Amino acid sequence: MKKYIPRIVDKEIDDLLKIMGGVLIEGCKWCGKSTTGMQHAKSIIELQNPNYKEEYDRINKTKPSLFLNGDKPRMFDEWQMYPVIWDAIRNDVDHTGLKGQYILTGSARPIEGSTMHTGTGRISRVLMRPMSLYESNESTGEVSLMDLFNGKDIKGESKLSLEDIANITVRGGWPAALEINGDIKYRISKEYVKSLIHEEVKNIDGVERNPEKMQSVLRSIARNISNPVSNATIVNDVKNNFNNDISRPTLNDYINTLERLYIIEEIKSTNLKLRSKYTVRTTTKKIFVDPSIATATLEITPTDLVNDLNTFGFMFESLCLRDLEIYSQSYGGNLTYYRDENDFEIDAILKLSNGKWGAIEIKLGSGYIDEAAKNLLKLKEKISKNSIQPSFLMVLTGANYSYRREDGVYVVSIGTLKD
Repeated sequence: MKKYIPRIVDKEIDDLLKIMGGVLIEGCKWCGKSTTGMQHAKSIIELQNPNYKEEYDRINKTKPSLFLNGDKPRMFDEWQMYPVIWDAIRNDVDHTGLKGQYILTGSARPIEGSTMHTGTGRISRVLMRPMSLYESNESTGEVSLMDLFNGKDIKGESKLSLEDIANITVRGGWPAALEINGDIKYRISKEYVKSLIHEEVKNIDGVERNPEKMQSVLRSIARNISNPVSNATIVNDVKNNFNNDISRPTLNDYINTLERLYIIEEIKSTNLKLRSKYTVRTTTKKIFVDPSIATATLEITPTDLVNDLNTFGFMFESLCLRDLEIYSQSYGGNLTYYRDENDFEIDAILKLSNGKWGAIEIKLGSGYIDEAAKNLLKLKEKISKNSIQPSFLMVLTGANYSYRREDGVYVVSIGTLKD
């Protein structure tokens, strides 16, 4: 039996089971939800198991409360296959008032209206993504995000070379890929995209969607990864570069489907209080839940990235945004970006629930650190004196060393960062 690799969300799940009747672990397929849920459960129902489909169908139609019989916490894997389970759990929690009774996992948001109740106050949600570099044991974890928010001095040395980062970006944070040696591990993300295009986008609601057009949409998003991009831009890009006509309503449906499958996320622009009146651009950044989806969609290899540092830079930013989302989640972090009408941009603004925030520039190589630090200090000058000042300014990089500059800007290697 393979050894379980701990995940950052484990603590969040444990904490929520102490105060809530149930916890829903949601996220894309293959990210490890089921394996993680099993670490916290005492009994499990795998609702996709074909050997029990007829039995589950009968229970679903006659007496859904029978699903709940078993040792607690009781886990329902891919619960959205029988949405009535949600209402059964909510009803049971209402009557018993007991905590930590149920765990659900889901890789697709159910169709709106398929459940009677929201689950508010009974079932809490935890979003799970593929593995961060710290979880896959490729970051040393010498630098904590909390160290930065608390203004501490830092130091660290990454063990990752440029080629290592390229390999990790194309391989992705899929737990299954960590167990595979050689170049064949890069097939994981390619198979994921293939399954997504031909199966998952249909299975979510039974609606037929054109695989060729869906692939063109994925490629367009990948081509614009880490950049603000509007739906109108994607429509034009699909038409001009992939010879596919797609209407705005169809694109909206495709993007909504990808969001329901937890494949893409939107990073919105932030609204900082500045001394001068700048118009903030509101176009969102669309990123994949893992950078390997972008490289697989565009058929990019690790060698391609090393030979094209411009593309590598965008893919590296996507990798860093994934890890920042994972690391900040347990602290109630919210990731946005800043860009004004003059195209002055800061790659990421990380705000905590207590109001503290930090500004982050993401640069692959050490040659851009000085320029990035100047950008961060320029942003700090723009902040109104009556506003909450940034707790830290950080250049997140693929270079080897982590340290604090004389001007106070942190330089942090992604290969040393943790939550």
